[in-house]
Amino acid sequence: MTVPAGYFFVLSLVLFVLGIVAFFVKRDLISQFMAIEVMLNSANLAFLALARQAHFADAQVVVFFIITVAAAEAAIGLAIVLVIFRRRKSIRTADLNSLKG
Repeated sequence: MTVPAGYFFVLSLVLFVLGIVAFFVKRDLISQFMAIEVMLNSANLAFLALARQAHFADAQVVVFFIITVAAAEAAIGLAIVLVIFRRRKSIRTADLNSLKG
């Protein structure tokens, strides 16, 4: 018994919409980075579902590179958040009104 690809697309769409909503609703940088990660993972899920439906197994390599880029983005983003927190003592986006230190 296999799960139809349409279910994966619906799940991917729900995750992507939740990521967009979380990005605009949450006001601290860490939650916004987590929302971006959810959106990237939902795009990966849709890509894998499409590849499974089309019997294209090489898509797993592309998804692996997307996950690698997402991990690098998370590491760099966390480093930037730590620097901002050390300088401003806050990670709320409302408190970040200029780029000057």
